[in-house]
Amino acid sequence: MSTLDVRTRILDAVLHIVITDGIAGVSNRRIAAQAGVSLGSITYHFPAQSDMLRATLFRFVTDETTRLLALAEKYRFAGLSIEDAAALTEKVAHDLSFSAERIAPFEMYIAAGRDHELHQVAVECFAAYDNLAVTILTALGVPDPQPVASALVALIAGIQLRQLATGIDDQDITSSILLILKGATPP
Repeated sequence: MSTLDVRTRILDAVLHIVITDGIAGVSNRRIAAQAGVSLGSITYHFPAQSDMLRATLFRFVTDETTRLLALAEKYRFAGLSIEDAAALTEKVAHDLSFSAERIAPFEMYIAAGRDHELHQVAVECFAAYDNLAVTILTALGVPDPQPVASALVALIAGIQLRQLATGIDDQDITSSILLILKGATPP
């Protein structure tokens, strides 16, 4: 097994454990068992648990950023109406909603509030979310899209956190987005 394969298996195991039991459930023994690697290989690749969490979040951010940039390019010149943009944004929000795989990154975002290096990686991920929103808002003709994009990203993240905490998926994201978009777009 190559060094890259071992590292990938370790990161996959960390993500799986964070998904199932949260960051508190991450231990070298659990990672080794989940990844099928020796304890020594874990400390060889990651001297500290924070290094593993950073690498796991960085890998998520890299994948997420690539996906979001491709999505942004798809809609850059799509000629969207406000209603189309709101519906598209709701679709993206549902795609990013809190499935088991999505709980782990948000748990790591909270950890980023305590870890400066993890914080930097989280900033990159939210910049990708903002970039997608700016692209859509620019296509709609919003004159100053950046502050509106940040508000939309925060709104969607808040709705998703609410759904995660309550287990209730009754928030109409499209209506909430339309309220912001109608106030931000020229008549």
